[in-house]
Amino acid sequence: MIRIKFVYLQRYGNHPNLKDMKKQQIQIEHALRSTSANIIWKVISTEGGLGRWIADEVKEDHGKFSFTWGEEWGHHEKRTATTLEKVKNSHIRMQWDDETDPEAYLELRMVRTEITEGYLLQVTDYALPEDVDSLYDIWDQNFEQLRAATGL
Repeated sequence: MIRIKFVYLQRYGNHPNLKDMKKQQIQIEHALRSTSANIIWKVISTEGGLGRWIADEVKEDHGKFSFTWGEEWGHHEKRTATTLEKVKNSHIRMQWDDETDPEAYLELRMVRTEITEGYLLQVTDYALPEDVDSLYDIWDQNFEQLRAATGL
């Protein structure tokens, strides 16, 4: 999991050649194994919840999230994101502080399904066209970690 995170950071981090390149929006839906809005909300919007499946460590301070992949004492990567919008039991939208595309953001949204009365996690993210497949792979791994760590 950590190796793929580093590839993501290298591709999407602060890179001078990416300044003027437009990213493509992707949306991914993942069925969750819970009907509890409160549980899901904590997993997608709090440092403790996000730290269980998005990164090895997540800290939040006044709407600013700090994500760490890897161990502090060894090889690790850090990124920060600023919360743009947060609506309880609905969605959280943030933008990476080193993002070069002003239209790009990361959004985690809870969507209630009428048929099963369960929830989907809808992820909106952005990637350069040549990196879309890699980003899908990263989110597949995140969803596997989400299920392993939380049962969702």
